[in-house]
Amino acid sequence: MNYRSVSDLSFLTNRHVSRVPQDIELIVGIPRSGMLVASIISLKLNLPLTDLYSFLRNDELKKGNTRTYKHNQLLRPWDAGKILLVDDSIASGNSMEAAVSLVRGTFPGKVVTMAAFAQRDNIQQVDMFLETVEQPRLFEWNIMHHHLLSNACLGIDGVLCVGPAPGENDDGPNYRRFLREASPLFIPSVKVAHLATNRLEKYRAETEDWLARHGVEYGQLHMLELPDENQARKLKVENPFKANVYRSDPHAILFIEGNREEALDIMQLANKPVFCVESNEMFVPGRKLPVMRAQMLRKSLTLKAKVSGRIRQWLGRGTPATP
Repeated sequence: MNYRSVSDLSFLTNRHVSRVPQDIELIVGIPRSGMLVASIISLKLNLPLTDLYSFLRNDELKKGNTRTYKHNQLLRPWDAGKILLVDDSIASGNSMEAAVSLVRGTFPGKVVTMAAFAQRDNIQQVDMFLETVEQPRLFEWNIMHHHLLSNACLGIDGVLCVGPAPGENDDGPNYRRFLREASPLFIPSVKVAHLATNRLEKYRAETEDWLARHGVEYGQLHMLELPDENQARKLKVENPFKANVYRSDPHAILFIEGNREEALDIMQLANKPVFCVESNEMFVPGRKLPVMRAQMLRKSLTLKAKVSGRIRQWLGRGTPATP
């Protein structure tokens, strides 16, 4: 499973932006995802920007008040002599081909095509690309709306909605209120195969009601068959439970988890890719963590241990001795 983030995209544009022809006068993004790439390039090169459909209508170019753009004299898209037509990726090439056909049907100038991410078998279909990324691939901006979710498992807390605050996690009335009123985070626009959650089976009604109200479509909802939260924490079954759901479906190719530590554990137990929402990372079996991120994690854990130790020490000083 190959994954690229907005940070990866920004890094690649820094690295390759010098390859954009110097005589490009206007950046045109193909909605919606192409607009993300087009915006980054436009900002970094200080060039005017528009979207494909505004370009086809020859709508007046919009300008901010904080700085002057290169080719600031352009009033409308068709005044440009050469444009860069941008999409985020190319697979079959049909979208880019259709966009080029529309542009050339109305625009007499020159068109340079660019896809941020291409594949080895289609790089000849665009004039420029930033990186080859093979299938299966996911991007930060489409991961919750990709057809691959039809063969994915998702957690709930920290993925679809915020997790409970300490005061809400009482396994009682406060928790039931949280289940009814939890604020949504990332709601998928396609049906997912499995929802696997550490919530207990006794909270199924509240969970199903929240999912229905927020339009989450899913195949199966897997919940823990235990009497209370204390039992679940004592047995430490949460991550093995999720990993087993994931591992048991031979068609499941991705798990999306909220917490980084849990995501790593599920990946190792299931031996399949896991994406972590919290850290925006894709964990793949056999692939080493980036050195910098691994070092940051170790430092973070060390700092937490030190802070926790200081707090316990401070609390101990303030607690009267038991006779």
